Amino acid sequence: MDFDLNSDQVMVRNMARDFAAKEILPTAAEDDTNEHYRPETTEKMAALGLLGAPLPQEYGGAGFDYISYLLICEEIARASAGVFTTCLTVQTSLFQLPILRFGSQELKQKYLPRTTKGELLGCFAMTETGSGSDVAATETSARLDGDKWVLNGSKMWISNGGIADVALVFAQTDKAKLHRGITAFLVERKTPGFSSRNIHNKLGLRDSNTAEIVLHDCVVPAENILGGSGDGFKVGMYALDCARLSTAAACVGVGQAAIDAAVKYARERKQFGKPIGGFQLIQEMVADMVTETEVARYFVYRAGDLKEKDRPFVREASIAKYYAAEAAVRTAQKAIKIHGGYGYSNEYPVGRLLRDAVGLQLYEGTAEIQKLIIGRETLGIAAFV
Repeated sequence: MDFDLNSDQVMVRNMARDFAAKEILPTAAEDDTNEHYRPETTEKMAALGLLGAPLPQEYGGAGFDYISYLLICEEIARASAGVFTTCLTVQTSLFQLPILRFGSQELKQKYLPRTTKGELLGCFAMTETGSGSDVAATETSARLDGDKWVLNGSKMWISNGGIADVALVFAQTDKAKLHRGITAFLVERKTPGFSSRNIHNKLGLRDSNTAEIVLHDCVVPAENILGGSGDGFKVGMYALDCARLSTAAACVGVGQAAIDAAVKYARERKQFGKPIGGFQLIQEMVADMVTETEVARYFVYRAGDLKEKDRPFVREASIAKYYAAEAAVRTAQKAIKIHGGYGYSNEYPVGRLLRDAVGLQLYEGTAEIQKLIIGRETLGIAAFV
């Protein structure tokens, strides 16, 4: 097994790292405070080929391998997990990749090139107030009216929900069939009856948009279905598997940012006549931070390698997401301890990193959901029996 990145992957990583350092990091603290999303950042990322990086070139993508995409996720999240959420895991993992896999040729041509150019933003509208981890409890409904579907319902905690041009919406087309009765629809914001309400005062990921989406008699063409009627659960689970992997990479980025901040501070801060990095207990905390982050990084690479080879990667993606998210929180907590009182203020970035890490813990399934997936995959037990 070769753990070295190839020259193309190193080039992509360095490009993303340079972009994040120059275009995202300088305003990250300000945007966190003001809950501000910058559309110009998305446009600049599109110009570099960072939007839809793993998509084939025929659909406007850069054609990068999956490890390269995960490296981009790590480097962007290292500067801002909120920008990662908006531009990468939602736009690519949750929106573009399901269209690429399940969409008709017409839908691919209609939406993928414009999303890679940054002309359209997408969102993934699955969660409801009474339906989070329990997808089968979806209440949003769709009824067939001639050759069109009429959607009614609401979605909650939707990343990009207030700014997306197109939503991938999951609705019940046959309630009696539970998860087998869910269908995935592409619904454009301009559709009459489509509205959204932004959610403010989040703990973390504050420079990303989160909203409630309301659908009132939204008429959607039959050709806007991904897969077929009743395939929505399959579409959604594939998207979430992809997003868990990209989110795991983002957790590695947040953990690395916490290490960077802690090391810098430990070298500069003096107590008892020497830099605090000279004390063994500080070194122990740094060692724990580095070890956990490196382990998480290789979990991500392993799952990404399976995805690139089109081999089963569900269990490995959940292992990576579970471990990387928990490690990011622990690493950010240690970074705050190393900073002491300053870590409890906005003067340094470690507080923001902890808040964002907690958000990523919940994103694409909590630790408890990841454990369920890992257990079921290992035991060979279906999610629904």
